[in-house]
Amino acid sequence: MGSAVDQQNLHGIGVSAGAAYGPAVIVAPAVRAPADEQPAADPDVALVEVKAAFEKVAVDLEQRAARADDTAQQILKATALIARDKGLHKATGKQLASGKGPATSVHLAVEEYAAQFEALGGYFAERVTDLRDVGSRTIAAVLGVPAPGVPNLAEPSIIVADDLAPAETATLDKALVAGIVTQEGGRTSHTAILAAQMGIPAVVHCEGALDIAAGTPVAIDGGTGEVLVSPSPENVATLRDRGARREAALAGSAGPGVTSDGHPVSLLANIGGVEDAVEAGAADCEGVGLFRTEFVFLSSSTAPTLEEQTQIYTKVFEPFGSDRRVIVRTLDAGADKPLAFADLGPEENPALGRRGLRLSQAREDLLDTQLEALAAAASATGADVRVMAPMVATADEADWFAQRVSAAGLAKSGVMIEVPAAALRARDVLANVDFGSLGTNDLAQYTMAADRMAGALSALLDPWQPAVLAVIDAACKGAAELGKPMGVCGESGGDALLALVLTGLGVHSLSMAPSKVPMVRYALSLHSLDDCRRLAQLALGARTAADALAAVREACNPDLAALV
Repeated sequence: MGSAVDQQNLHGIGVSAGAAYGPAVIVAPAVRAPADEQPAADPDVALVEVKAAFEKVAVDLEQRAARADDTAQQILKATALIARDKGLHKATGKQLASGKGPATSVHLAVEEYAAQFEALGGYFAERVTDLRDVGSRTIAAVLGVPAPGVPNLAEPSIIVADDLAPAETATLDKALVAGIVTQEGGRTSHTAILAAQMGIPAVVHCEGALDIAAGTPVAIDGGTGEVLVSPSPENVATLRDRGARREAALAGSAGPGVTSDGHPVSLLANIGGVEDAVEAGAADCEGVGLFRTEFVFLSSSTAPTLEEQTQIYTKVFEPFGSDRRVIVRTLDAGADKPLAFADLGPEENPALGRRGLRLSQAREDLLDTQLEALAAAASATGADVRVMAPMVATADEADWFAQRVSAAGLAKSGVMIEVPAAALRARDVLANVDFGSLGTNDLAQYTMAADRMAGALSALLDPWQPAVLAVIDAACKGAAELGKPMGVCGESGGDALLALVLTGLGVHSLSMAPSKVPMVRYALSLHSLDDCRRLAQLALGARTAADALAAVREACNPDLAALV
């Protein structure tokens, strides 16, 4: 098991809480094109064969999607679209025509696209891992060798990888995958999102992870980000004891979110589709704080009809009855999440372009059909449906959206606060809507001018950054002046310590992966509202993100500090 002498301590970003221990299993590296590959004898014939390989990958991804839950399903379907991208096929054809071999041509085309994606930033940068995974699987198909991925597991193990593509993460066997450690990735990577959804302890952006030898015992804490390589028996026992104490503490966690002095903080779920809704509906949460409707659109080559959308939304609303809210985010797409039926043309910087509400204003028909379908589903189920718009920056935009929602017959409208301009002018932006919801992932990205998926910039994207907390504070104060509720539906809502700070800043609801609800509920139960306000001021007054976290950890209830 190792001794204290040879134990190695690594640290990354904890993205899915829980303790895990087991032998390291190294994910097979990507399949590479042979260095000595010969040119294609007939480039035209080779292109036909390569296109068939791309299609084989797309079909495999769709088959995996059919076996996955909603969050994974929409990611896998979107990845399948990459394999069918005509531009990627064309780029491969150019490489073949220039005298490259089939596998080499796929690799060069993929890298050409990857460079473009990284330069564009935003959603495109988030898809580079997916793009390279498609390329590797296509190269494997061209060469007639097994596709890369997680090997067969004989016992509960710790999966170690550079990064995990959605096709790998979405189909992991939870009975055999004790935990996940990746060297790359960030808080909002697909690995992080899917691991939290599946309840698998995970640590990402862990420098040195790839130096772990296969079979080496590894212990991880997916809450703190600790990774112990060849841990001592004492440290394994400590980690397991913390896990057992955490489990025991959460065993009595039930009911609405509330501070120790009775201040309510609604605990809600983030969902991506029907299966997620069924799971969240059965969970002990107070409804949905973020229903991402993109999956309805991203998996379709044509605009989904009113009838199709109504049917899906009805199934999503049913598990929550009439007494638990469902907050719906309208289509969050645009130049950085291109839709074949809503292409507004190329943009220099899609992350700052016509996305979210800006797309809806350019294509009012898409928004009006979606709102009509939401209203029909709400009427059919009696659900408490509240609709919010993404990427809102001004009061005029918020007013325009509120009018469309009202015209559709929906009772409550809100806006996402994910642009600093909206946070700083929240009093004006929220004046004619019913609520705001902080999208802390994008809010951190835009506040810190750092790409969400750039692993090297993960420190800037830390939600504990005092500047990000100051922007959140401004938004909450603006909402408070109007008496309007403010929620959080970004990843920070599921951080037990940060949840206390957010509550102290004036947040009324927190939305997260359902697996994170018990710990946040427990954290709130140990602190009064005044405690939360005191912790918030400590975090706001800190000089760095690390100082803010340390100050709150030191000052919070020791029973919580011992578990997180």
